[in-house]
Amino acid sequence: MKKIAILLLFIVFFSSCKEDKKEDVQKSETTELDTTTNKDFTLTVNKIDSTQLPASVKYEGFIKNAVRWKDQLGDNIVITTETGYHINKKFKHEFEDSSDAELFAYHYIISGNDARQTWKVYDYISDCPVDLVASFVKNTFQITDLNKNGIAETWLMYLTVCHGDVSPSDMKIIMYEGNQKYAMRGENKVEVGVDDNGKKQFLGGEYKFDENFKKAPQVFKEFAQKLWKDHLIATWE
Repeated sequence: MKKIAILLLFIVFFSSCKEDKKEDVQKSETTELDTTTNKDFTLTVNKIDSTQLPASVKYEGFIKNAVRWKDQLGDNIVITTETGYHINKKFKHEFEDSSDAELFAYHYIISGNDARQTWKVYDYISDCPVDLVASFVKNTFQITDLNKNGIAETWLMYLTVCHGDVSPSDMKIIMYEGNQKYAMRGENKVEVGVDDNGKKQFLGGEYKFDENFKKAPQVFKEFAQKLWKDHLIATWE
């Protein structure tokens, strides 16, 4: 119990660290979705790189994923990017040695040389003087058509945190089908010690569905829950 008490004291101490986060979603217009089953549609997703992007596609940060596919909405491109540790002058910095980190995701519909942005996801940590993370969880980015309606779903999963201890990070799953956003928010799980019987002790792991996810098809909720479970335990790579 002594080990756990010491770790919890560290967690309480560093929880006072300034952590500035914002999940920002921008949409250009609403698209009506055809939710009927489309058995004739086959989803084919191709990886692309920056050289294959139309000139009108704009993004910030360094590309982590870039894909292209066609569905009932048209010719789609999704890009996810991260800045890594850096200093962004748009943020106020109260700590001398603080850093910022930002992540982005963009969806475009392509028509000829024209790219129309339909949504954007943005989140960040700013002014952090200790360890910070704002990054997508490895091997979680996916494009699916789980409800077989010919409109692809985009799955994003990422972590944000500013801490100087062993404590959970904020973890989110953001999914889009067309312009409809679904969000699952909570914390990952971290091992903080063992009890007197040698049993591992953990913090974190809880999540909540937003209202859209609560009303979503069961196949969406089951996929999100499996994604969360598969990447729940923090790893220190």
